[in-house]
This record gives sequence, C-alpha cells and structure tokens, in this order.
Amino acid sequence: MKIIIAGAGDVGFHLAKLLSYESQDIYVIDLDSDKLSYLDSHLDVITTKGDATSIKALQDLGIAKTDLLIAVTDSQNTNFTIAVIGKKLGAKKTIARINNPEFIKNTEINFKELGMDFAISPEELAAKEITMLLHQSTFNDSITFEDGVLNMVGSTLSSKSPIINYTVQQTKKKFSEIDFITIAVKHTNNSQTVIPRGDTIFELGDEVYFSCPSKSLPKLHTLTGIEDFVINDVMILGGSKIGEKSARKLCQEKFRVKLIEKDKNRAFNLAEKLENTLVIHGDGRDLELLEEENIREMDAFIAVTGNTETNIMSCLVAKSKGVKKTIALVENMDYINISQTIGIDTLINKKLLAASEIFKHVRKGEVLAIANLKHVNAEVLEFNVKPNSKVTKKPVKDIKLTRNAVFGGVIRNGKALMTFGDFQIIAGDKAVVFCLPESINEVEELFK
Repeated sequence: MKIIIAGAGDVGFHLAKLLSYESQDIYVIDLDSDKLSYLDSHLDVITTKGDATSIKALQDLGIAKTDLLIAVTDSQNTNFTIAVIGKKLGAKKTIARINNPEFIKNTEINFKELGMDFAISPEELAAKEITMLLHQSTFNDSITFEDGVLNMVGSTLSSKSPIINYTVQQTKKKFSEIDFITIAVKHTNNSQTVIPRGDTIFELGDEVYFSCPSKSLPKLHTLTGIEDFVINDVMILGGSKIGEKSARKLCQEKFRVKLIEKDKNRAFNLAEKLENTLVIHGDGRDLELLEEENIREMDAFIAVTGNTETNIMSCLVAKSKGVKKTIALVENMDYINISQTIGIDTLINKKLLAASEIFKHVRKGEVLAIANLKHVNAEVLEFNVKPNSKVTKKPVKDIKLTRNAVFGGVIRNGKALMTFGDFQIIAGDKAVVFCLPESINEVEELFK
C-alpha cells in the first residue's frame, strides 16, 4: 500500500511510526526541514520537502498511484485543500484532519463528492474520550466493544490491591468468580509493556490491563485495590473547543458541570451556548477561586487549557484537595506514559487520538476497529472472523499466536466470551486481540 502523509508534525510522525511496522510505502511531505530531518533519523520512511497543496509536488510523489492520502498539517483549510486536490489527481482514499465540526456533522454537503473521504476531528475525539473515562471511575484507560458488551480497562495497582505478589495464574484461581483475562502489564521499574504469562507476578504500582464482559466490570475494580465511586460533579478548567465539547457531552449525560474560563468574552460566550453548565470567569490557577467554587466537593477535575504545564499543575492541585479523578490534556506525547508517576489519573493527547483513529483506515482484511492504549505501547484490534481463517482451525491454546499478542475475548451473538485455552473461535465471531505494534502483521495473518 502506498501512503502519502502531508504534515510531519506530531500526528504525522505518530502515524508514520505506526505504519513503519507495516512495511508500507510511506511518503511524508512538509515544508519544515527540521521536522523532516527528525523523521529521517527515527523512521524508515521517504521524506520530501514541499507544499502538499502543490499539484506538481503531489504528482512528483506519484499521487495517481497512491492508495491513501492523509492530510494532517496544523491548518484545517490546508488539509481540506490537499484532500480535494489529491483525490482529483487520482488518490484512492483521502483523510483530512479537521477542527470545524460542521465539516463532520453537516449532511447538506457531500464532502466525499468534493474529494474528502473522511474527516477526523481531534477535539471531538478528545471530548468523547473524556466522557468515556468519567463513566469508568476506577480505571484510567477504557476501551469498549459493541457498546460495552466487551471491555478493556487499565488501572494502577494500589497498596490495597489483593493481587500484589501473586502470579497471573494464582490471581485467576483466587478470583475465579470474576470473568476476566489479564492482557498487559507494565512494571514501574521498566517502561516496557509485556504480554503476561501464567507466571508473571503483579507488583505494587504496576499498570495492568484486563479484558472482561460487562457483567464482570463492577467487580473488576477489587483487583486494583481502588475503591469504586460514582462521578456526578465535574469541574472543567479551560473553555477551549475540547472544554466546550466535553461540557456539552457531559451535561447531556446528566453530569453536573462547572467550567472555568480565564478569557472574559469567551466565558460569556460559553455561558450563552452551554445552558446546563455553570460557567465561571476566572483563573483556574487561583487556589482561592478553586476553594470558592468548592473544588473539594468535585468528583472529577478536567484540565484542557492550551497550556500543558497549567493542565498538569492544576490537576495536581485538584488531587491535593481530594478530587478522586483527574484528567489533563497534554500537547507533548512524551508525557503520556508518566501520568501515574506524577500523580494524575489520565493524560490525553488529541494528536495521539487522531493518529489512532486514522490508523484504522489502513488496516487490511476484516479489521472492524482499532484502538490505542494510553499508558502502554500497544494496539487493540477487533476482527470479524471469516470462514476457514486460521484462527478457526484449532482451539486457542493450539494456535501459534506470537508471544507479543494475546486474545482478549470474542463477541458471539451479542455476548462476550473469554478466550481461555480450550476455547474455539468460530466464523462470525468478533475477536479482540491485544498486541504490540511490531506483531500486527503476524496477527492479521491468522484472520485471513
């Protein structure tokens, strides 16, 4: 597959990194020499300095024989232009990073006819992610399949966790009443993600991921040692597009929301648009203001200003005041893996979310969905199992699955089933697999 990525920023870099595991023909075009140089030194891709809105530049890259054109520059208008021009020049599929929700939700204009096959909004994805995280209070990462029939959740083992110093096998035996599979572990003394085996030992502070059916989800938090709690009252710092979208979504789902915005005009504008949100004009870094607005009574604190350091520091302040759930928006993707270390429940990056959303359009075969976990370097893929595919030939224990992957369960006739050793995957199942990026190709071979 030939892929052209227009834009060598964070989204473009992360996409190129994911795709580099695929042995795809990847071309990255940008006007910034420094960004291209960084790509060259870190990834096996072909870089070109140039303007992706230039017809000649695209033709020189072989746009007529391109399977996928991805426009992810910082400019929405530039991305739209690139997609339209690229499509007219022969690109089979085009994807553009768009900020304006009208481009995504508008039904009066058929943007596919103009040349943009898919539009991705990082802000919309971030707001959706925040809403989902607040529905899973004890977990700092959550992915759902079939509207929650099957779940993958991640959390940090606290000192009260009953599974510390137990092996995976011992834990499964001790908590046999809970239906779950341990799919990933990242130890505090090692940043590397491991696919656990039966003799893997859980340690204090481990970042652990489980898969389970919806019926087991309310019980699963007992393994982490973190007390389950209900989130009702939410404070949002920052009236950015993400703050606005999050407030609107949360109010629709009956959360009680306060939003603090520093800019006076923006605050008044939000107050008019968000009827069910209490909008406060003020500086969220002001401890006195936070106390006046009863931060100690908040169940969750979400910081989504345009400043990463402000978001991190304000979440730490909220934690010190007793807020149980904190979420901070960060611009630098290098921060993502340190949230537990610094004491924040979840760090989210809209560029990472956008890259993961775009990545699923590249998948071959019968991939129904793909998701990226925040605190571990791994992917979760959902496959539609075809007749006569390799996974249907033998029980799970006899399938030669790479050690860098694990089956997380299947959905059959609307019901989640755990894929233990003797389980037989059959055609028509929707199978979920957790794997490290370098093993995606091997996993896909099993579902051909």
